[in-house]
Amino acid sequence: MDFNRCSYSSLLVVILGFVFPAMMVSAIGINYGQIANNLPSPEDVVPLVRSIGATKLKLYDADARVLKSFANTGVEFIVCIGNQDLGMMRDAAKALAWVKTNVEAYLPATNITSITVGNEVLTLNDTPLSNNLLTAMISVHAALVSLNLDKKVSVTTAHALSVLETSYPPSAGAFRRDLRGYMTQILDFHVKTGSPFLINAYPYFAYKANPKKIPIDFVLFQPNSGIVDPVSNLHYDNMLFGQIDAVHSALASLGYKKVAVQISETGWPSKGDEDEVGATPENANKYIGNLMKLIAQRKGTPLRPNHDLNVYVFALFNENLKPGPTSERNYGLFKPDGTLAYPLRHTGNNVVHSNSSTSAPAPVPLETNSTSPGYLPASSTPGRFHVSRSGFFLCQNLMGLMTLLI
Repeated sequence: MDFNRCSYSSLLVVILGFVFPAMMVSAIGINYGQIANNLPSPEDVVPLVRSIGATKLKLYDADARVLKSFANTGVEFIVCIGNQDLGMMRDAAKALAWVKTNVEAYLPATNITSITVGNEVLTLNDTPLSNNLLTAMISVHAALVSLNLDKKVSVTTAHALSVLETSYPPSAGAFRRDLRGYMTQILDFHVKTGSPFLINAYPYFAYKANPKKIPIDFVLFQPNSGIVDPVSNLHYDNMLFGQIDAVHSALASLGYKKVAVQISETGWPSKGDEDEVGATPENANKYIGNLMKLIAQRKGTPLRPNHDLNVYVFALFNENLKPGPTSERNYGLFKPDGTLAYPLRHTGNNVVHSNSSTSAPAPVPLETNSTSPGYLPASSTPGRFHVSRSGFFLCQNLMGLMTLLI
């Protein structure tokens, strides 16, 4: 598709300015994936991002076109080192070369603030890959130190929510026992470097797995009676906050209460296959719109009420080349032509706050072992090839079954 840059940009500013007030989304980040053959050029994405007021983007690589296009815009970037490159990053010289080429070369014009080393590595049941993770993180951080960039750019890694063994009630959140050795070492790294703990959380998967048991309003931030944690007595009126606080509890149980938590992916598909219950434009509208409203209110979770939510929505565009079920190609806020994938609106009366005291009729599971719909670089495949994360788990990971942890 050919884009007339001037008319395209003007149209976005005029139309989207009415849909996304800048104050509504200024605190939110967006995942910018590119597994598609019909997306606008990065130059044309700049006015789109500006028009919705977003100030943070997360990449699944370190795409030179994107990083150059967003120079001098002030947009904060997270760049990524793919799973297939973790072994290479164990070598200090290669890690330094990567940082020079993919980070230092774009600073300070492009505001790169973080590097994610791998994606959902610990839930792949790949022992060599897991063994490479921490060493790669240490090597990349050492490269930043040698370039005097460690105070500006942090190093972290993103985890699937299935690193949790227990998630209900939120106060009982705990990491899987087989991962606690890895997790403790990684958390020590976070403490030493001051970097955040990233988690990908999708209430959609829990609802899809058991729509008869999980109230749709509970996962879409709509008015509902919610649940009460029987240990903490905290009230939860939405699943995402329960998932986040389960992670906080898991961190605290290992002695890492002060490590910051960041939601590196969350979203809702606007279209799915017949068996993908709930994947509709209406539900995507409610999930994303209500989430943006909560973030704009600058309120934290019940367990961390004074901490602003730090969330990256998945994703900027629908991506037509992603494998897997139909939902995988329909998480975008936008279609490739820059029009909205669904008529997202912010309303003032459809969000329930998390400090209500209404009791719940029955416990609601907060987590499923399904993985997120972002990007999973195949560890044995070089280059930029990615596979569907949920599809990969169904075939390769015994822990990837759609079972609810109650």
